[in-house]
Amino acid sequence: MRTGTANLPLHGGQAPRWLFQRMVSLSREIVCYIVDEFGVGEVLQRLSDPVWFQSLGCVLGFDWHSSGLTTTTTGALKEALRDVGPEMGLFVAGGKGKVSRRTPEEIMRFGEEHALVKPADSLVYASRMSAKVDNTAVHDGYQLYHHCFVFTRQGEWAVVQQGMNETNSQARRYHWLWRPETDFDFVNEPHSGVISEQKALEILNLVARESDGCRRVCASMAAESPAQVSRELGKMKELSMPAAHVFSLDDLMPRSVERILLKTYENPPADFEALLGTRGVGPKTIRALALIAEVLHGTPASRRDPALYSFAHGGKDGIPYPVDHETYDRSIEILREATARAKIGDTERKRALQRLALWETKR
Repeated sequence: MRTGTANLPLHGGQAPRWLFQRMVSLSREIVCYIVDEFGVGEVLQRLSDPVWFQSLGCVLGFDWHSSGLTTTTTGALKEALRDVGPEMGLFVAGGKGKVSRRTPEEIMRFGEEHALVKPADSLVYASRMSAKVDNTAVHDGYQLYHHCFVFTRQGEWAVVQQGMNETNSQARRYHWLWRPETDFDFVNEPHSGVISEQKALEILNLVARESDGCRRVCASMAAESPAQVSRELGKMKELSMPAAHVFSLDDLMPRSVERILLKTYENPPADFEALLGTRGVGPKTIRALALIAEVLHGTPASRRDPALYSFAHGGKDGIPYPVDHETYDRSIEILREATARAKIGDTERKRALQRLALWETKR
């Protein structure tokens, strides 16, 4: 399975109401079918795959290469599962812009209203850390503006979040997955694999495996005297750094960094994950510590970028062809009937759909 990032051009506008309503209906039937056939965990497994997620958006009829596919598809899923999701033990929180910042509140509300096996505050931590990593520990030029957190009653979770790069007019989507059987670490290859159409030219990747030494040194320095770290930064401002470094003089602000490090000095972080989770520790603090770690301690951070689709019903903008309303509605009805019949023991329709899918892949 591949999870990770996908790059998409920024597109404005929004999905027409007639299309979004159908996206909600079809996505509901697709999720219900997957849950009925494979279990609720399979939904997270598939959402964490950027290719499958992109294909889902195309099946729902959205632009195959548009940044809006992410926000609209997750919006449709959230609306589709608003009522039926809790019955299956599947919940969707977050969204775009201001809605994304309410994700912790939504998770806690789900925890109060439904019997979750895993404490809601641990899910809130997972939501915040996944966003903190992609905004602060991965410096690839993309600022997050969309965060969708999908989780089960058992505590499994997946994240689909997206960042914007105004310089190249691209959006980048990041996928995460946690299930009990996965070997997972928030700050060591958390995306577990990456695909992308475009590589970032200048990057600082502190969650790469080869950044392990740099992470340990950064956490160690965060527990040292802030004045000492500030002095080292002051010395470096006088140096002429080579162009290969992804830093500018604006990153080296000794007094600003010193104020932030007072927090970590008073409450030393146990490791890099704890440092990253400290309030106030942002991209510039992390870049400054990474630079000191590389220049003084010889532990460089990785410059490796942690960074194929199909149609079924046409596309919103008529590409590759206009959405066929009749076929779209029929697809919803077929899935709805298949799921309903399966619940009363009639699995023949499901087997027929499976045979059809197998035949289609061999064409």
